[in-house]
Amino acid sequence: MLILEILRVAFDSLRANKMRSFLTMLGIVIGVGAVITMVALGTGARAAVEEQIASLGSDVLTVRPGQGFFRGVRSGRAELTMEDAEAVLADAPLAARIAPEMDGTVQVEYGRTNANVRITGSNADWREVNHYELALGRFFTSQEDQGRRRMAVAGGAVPAVLGTTAEELVGRQIRILNVPFEVIGVLEEKGGQFGFFNPDEQIVVPIETARFRILGEERIDSFNVTITDPEAMSAAMGQIEAVLRREHRLRPGEENDFWIQDRREILGTQEEATQTFGFLLAGIATVSLLVGGIGIMNIMLVSVTERTREIGVRKALGATRRAILLQFMVEALALCVLGGLIGIGLGSATSVILSETANWNTDVSLRAVGLAVVFSLGVGLFFGIWPAHRAARLDPIVALRYE
Repeated sequence: MLILEILRVAFDSLRANKMRSFLTMLGIVIGVGAVITMVALGTGARAAVEEQIASLGSDVLTVRPGQGFFRGVRSGRAELTMEDAEAVLADAPLAARIAPEMDGTVQVEYGRTNANVRITGSNADWREVNHYELALGRFFTSQEDQGRRRMAVAGGAVPAVLGTTAEELVGRQIRILNVPFEVIGVLEEKGGQFGFFNPDEQIVVPIETARFRILGEERIDSFNVTITDPEAMSAAMGQIEAVLRREHRLRPGEENDFWIQDRREILGTQEEATQTFGFLLAGIATVSLLVGGIGIMNIMLVSVTERTREIGVRKALGATRRAILLQFMVEALALCVLGGLIGIGLGSATSVILSETANWNTDVSLRAVGLAVVFSLGVGLFFGIWPAHRAARLDPIVALRYE
């Protein structure tokens, strides 16, 4: 019964000063809300990066042309060719598959609709190398590539761009630069990843067809290489570098006129940026919790002063130091827990709003809620001990004489 009486008195005191109680726990509300948001953003970012790595493939390296230099002097922009890609596949033991790419944005027509769409010319291994799945139809074969067949596989968002559906588009003809192509398949959507275009808004055609019927170029823009052993990325990069330096006849001391990129590095940079934002939120949360805790301690000290005669009466009627200490500790904890619960709601709502409006990946987990509750209790205990201890040590005779 003593515990119930202490709880009743503590909550009656808080209800008697509703506005003061709310303003006191406002710092806790902001701090806990920031903690919830921080953890939700961090968890969502990690999940998004893991999903992107899985969709891109953790065993893929990308090779692009670079700027050549020799002893600090620019030697002109280098080019990659089909011969480079074939040499890497033949002479780099860790290279399993290779998909050269030629890219360009051209006009595509379907019925009465026309749009500027990115065209990617590649070989029959492109889909497997880039980890795409087919939603409808099929992908073109090596024989169709060598035969320069006019076939196209549309990205998942292309049917909408052309004002139709995937089911309607497969088997129909589109015109790329006024050249008719048969759409033989539609890829499943992957969603935006990194870079400056949406990978779902591209049309893939055989690279030999792109070279001689659409883009009219010999050079390729890049090629992606799958590695037989994902744990041997560094060794694979060394093998590819050695082959390309030989093919480009680069002398010792000359810098590479190409660059090799592990896609996971880009995603790692993206994750670091998200973590930096999370640390910023953590700083806000820490300061808010500290300010909120100081506010609670201040208000509790004021409460002790205001209720000195009440404490004296309670002690004169037999209340022990432990009971007085527990009463003021319960009041401090109640402020923090209530503030924490409101903060959990605020942080969860903020996470949902960020996810819906800014398209950020968020994930409010039980771990975040548990962390927020622990923070709230910790602040209440830490900043409530001194006021409660001071109230418990008051001399009853001095307290009764206090005006």
